[in-house]
Amino acid sequence: MSAETNHPCVILPEEQAPEDMQHCERCELCRQRNRVIWGEGNPQGSLMMILDNPGAREDREGNPFLCGTRETLQLGMREAGMDIHSVYVTYLLKRRPTRAYDKPATRAACLPHLQAQLLQKQPLVLFGFGNVVAEGLFPQKENATVKGLRGSWHEFEGIPMGFTYHPLAVRGRPNLLRFFVEDLKGLRAKWEERAGRGT
Repeated sequence: MSAETNHPCVILPEEQAPEDMQHCERCELCRQRNRVIWGEGNPQGSLMMILDNPGAREDREGNPFLCGTRETLQLGMREAGMDIHSVYVTYLLKRRPTRAYDKPATRAACLPHLQAQLLQKQPLVLFGFGNVVAEGLFPQKENATVKGLRGSWHEFEGIPMGFTYHPLAVRGRPNLLRFFVEDLKGLRAKWEERAGRGT
């Protein structure tokens, strides 16, 4: 990744979950004692990015902490010429898993939260990162993987949706960076096109 010494990564403001969702017990993640993370960034942003689940938010002393996923995402966005403060980032799962769990059941239990966010926020464009999001949102698709979905536009809940690699995959395999940035540039173009049309 290119050096970003003049543009350090930032901890985006977190949006508090609706009161009736803060103590959600729909899935087993509530027993892992992690709080609900609703999303972060610009709550009015017309571009919604969807990650699999929240990463670590605080260090051992309880200070705000920028996990590798969010750091790599921001670096990729800067490379693509995107304004980090203009997007909203949320998660398929609203709690951070700390141990093994029933993935299909948990995804199914958490999906209504994401659907509620879409209804409330009405984003112009959606963008998913990684195979977990692809599988979670398109369980009936034959090839619901980043490899099968990236490079073209799909539709979820009537909203155009694109995909790219998970930031941690890019972090672990630097050869994916150029594809990651390429996908984000395509996202930027789609987003600008949709915003320009006012639709």
